[in-house]
Amino acid sequence: MIKITLPDGSVKEFASGATPMEVAKSISEGLARNVISASFNGTTVETETQLTTDGNLILYTWNDAEGKKAFWHSTSHVLAQALQELYPGIKLTIGPAIEKGFYYDVDFGDKSITDADFKKIEDRVLEIAREKHEFKMRSASKADALAFYRNENNPYKIELIENLEDGTITFCDHATFTDLCRGGHIPNTGIIKAMKIMSVAGAYWRGDEKNKQLTRVYGVSFPKQKDLTDYLELLEEAKRRDHRKLGKELELFAFSQRVGQGLPLWLPKGAALRDRLEQFLKKAQKKAGYEQVVTPHIGQKELYVTSGHYAKYGADSFQPIHTPAEGEEFLLKPMNCPHHCEIYNNKPWSYKDLPKRYAEFGTVYRYEQSGELHGLTRVRGFTQDDAHIFCTPDQLDEEFKKVIDLVLYVFGSLGFENFTAQISLRDQENRDKYIGSDENWEKAENAIISAARDKNLNTVVEYGEAAFYGPKLDFMVKDALGRQWQLGTIQVDYNLPERFELTYKGADDKLHRPVMIHRAPFGSMERFIAILLEHTAGNFPLWLMPEQAIILSLSEKYENYAKKVLELLENDEIRALIDNRNETIGRKIRDAETQKYPFMLIVGEEEEKNGTISVRRHGQEGKGNTTVTIAQFAAMVQEEIDKTLKTFNV
Repeated sequence: MIKITLPDGSVKEFASGATPMEVAKSISEGLARNVISASFNGTTVETETQLTTDGNLILYTWNDAEGKKAFWHSTSHVLAQALQELYPGIKLTIGPAIEKGFYYDVDFGDKSITDADFKKIEDRVLEIAREKHEFKMRSASKADALAFYRNENNPYKIELIENLEDGTITFCDHATFTDLCRGGHIPNTGIIKAMKIMSVAGAYWRGDEKNKQLTRVYGVSFPKQKDLTDYLELLEEAKRRDHRKLGKELELFAFSQRVGQGLPLWLPKGAALRDRLEQFLKKAQKKAGYEQVVTPHIGQKELYVTSGHYAKYGADSFQPIHTPAEGEEFLLKPMNCPHHCEIYNNKPWSYKDLPKRYAEFGTVYRYEQSGELHGLTRVRGFTQDDAHIFCTPDQLDEEFKKVIDLVLYVFGSLGFENFTAQISLRDQENRDKYIGSDENWEKAENAIISAARDKNLNTVVEYGEAAFYGPKLDFMVKDALGRQWQLGTIQVDYNLPERFELTYKGADDKLHRPVMIHRAPFGSMERFIAILLEHTAGNFPLWLMPEQAIILSLSEKYENYAKKVLELLENDEIRALIDNRNETIGRKIRDAETQKYPFMLIVGEEEEKNGTISVRRHGQEGKGNTTVTIAQFAAMVQEEIDKTLKTFNV
């Protein structure tokens, strides 16, 4: 008999040779119908893999990330079979699951594939799927594996096998198709009910531009046709919400090839939006006892050598700036924390002075590869809402919890309500990529786990996601489209205080090391605004909008009244402007809708006569306008702002 431990800690006994599917059936028939993959002792297995030792078993369904991975990897095998049948003589390479779907890299030789071919390939994939072929793993000797692909004249698979050890090579068979594979499949092809080829692109073999360029066929699949329909609708909505598109339409930011890739230019409306976000956070930070500091955009190379950033990022970052002085080198600032350590080091401190909380909207620079740049979400120059707290070990728990409160205030005021707190810890096996002692790491990790528990956060633990100098609490936010983003981070660091020899005098008159908390509720202004743009589709909370209202006069006869309305609104601190173009009111309304002004205030003869405005809300076509006085409108705006802009309590 073998003992199988399930995720809830329960232990079940089975005869040796039992399969994950049999374990699922012993729990419930409903679970067994939905299980599509499994892992045993941390290794992905098939649902029909025989288990012969005691171990930990996790069963996956479509709702689990690992379940989707198995589903999409299995579909890539079916796609490869369909391509091989439809295009005889092609050479298959690799076909992994990715974040959304899968791809297969193929050497089509003198053949080609276009959008017009997608339908016939999809149809063949679904025909194969309906035949309910089982996925079966088998081992092969290195000699037999090489012989198989030499017979197929496939140099790509031969190259892969030559780098594998004999005794570790496995194949996956289904129908008449065989592929080199490590495993991780659904029980049979019949579970695949819907599939679509999303695109094709060029991809160099093994990512090396010196190698031959292959054709990468991207696809996605689902267990229900409705899931595919919903997914495609979501993609269309994502296109409409793309921050690059909205940023251009709303005149928030731009890019210039002359300035350089990945270096955004903030236009007046975008700059006003950024400034409002900065002032919002600065106000809360001041209330929470932070002090604003300013540091330069460059620093001596030695600064980043001391911090460890140069060893970690130097080779892949902007290269040193050489000055006329011999041996003098500077770097564009990749991080603000080394500068803040030096600010702390500017004078001696007592335990009575701590905590010290330094905050800065500091611009940093990192050389991202051109192929990785993407609008505002991946840039080469960006501004972090950075702060570093230097405290005693006894103050760490309270300070960390205060930062959690600040992050929750930011999310609440900006409409991010669906989030998970990810406790990002060290890789349990590979410790070489981190600096500092095991003792300090354990203290830092325990501090984060304890604070998150005490604040009743919904948490997950991810190993290997820590920063190189310390563990983190990362806030994983779901946007309006259900996509997950990392927004906001809090990090505990015992290592930089050691590297910079930071000290304070304790009550015992001896010198001690402070603990350092890194935190950035926004993360970076650029990325945060991009995600906020897509989350809100450009309809920001009213308190944040660059302009909250636009005044539309029915004709030039009412321009003076429009100016009077503007003046009164400004007295009530409502941000507005006048559209006095020589256009029809219909055109003005359409343009105002495109620009997403929250309120359109229409003024004409009746409004001027009665001292009122006709209010039309963005996105409410056909619901009619509301006529109110300017004082009533100002009260209405303030009431809405009060509902969305949370109160920050220290």
